[in-house]
Amino acid sequence: MDGVIVDTEPVHRYAFFRHFAELGIEVSDTEYAKFTGSSTQNVYQQLKNQYGLTDGIDELMARKREFFNRAFDEKPDLYLLGTVRELIEDLHAHNFQLILASSASKGTIGRVMKRFELYPYFEHVISGEDFTYSKPDPAIFEHAASLAVGSKQECIIIEDSTNGIAAGKAAGIYCIGYNSEHSAMQDLSQADQVIHDFSELNATSIAAIEPKA
Repeated sequence: MDGVIVDTEPVHRYAFFRHFAELGIEVSDTEYAKFTGSSTQNVYQQLKNQYGLTDGIDELMARKREFFNRAFDEKPDLYLLGTVRELIEDLHAHNFQLILASSASKGTIGRVMKRFELYPYFEHVISGEDFTYSKPDPAIFEHAASLAVGSKQECIIIEDSTNGIAAGKAAGIYCIGYNSEHSAMQDLSQADQVIHDFSELNATSIAAIEPKA
């Protein structure tokens, strides 16, 4: 979802760094970039181990969520990325099954899906908070593939992060890397195909991709 359908990253970044300042820790841009594609729970587990934070994971996540929710609700300039809505509508119109598998929390996913009225297009919506390990662990994509009407070999993932692509490849699924202005510092070299704009994809071109052996 984040970085592919909508760019909530600036809101997440604002919330995280407000919380980092409150906690008295300094996280560099390079270190923060490595968190892209990881769940909030995974991020705070790493920070807790690295900086010796005494607060519990749930408490840390709740405080960050307060900053995020306030900013999300007050931010008027939050839009779907590029022509992603057109792609979603095209795939849905051609009877492709769409499944959202995001590291974001259920609360964040719900806010995005409701705000942009996306629920009718997606048959399943999966949150990373239901899994012990976050991307690059493949569990979330393995689960998504198990819900698909077709085989895993017929599935395709669209991802914009290093961790997301690594997770998709570990799951043995064809990956399309979305290299946009929001994918700075992300390595998409493992992707089977890289696009720079959603206009490069449509139902016909995706249907033509050969299933993985």
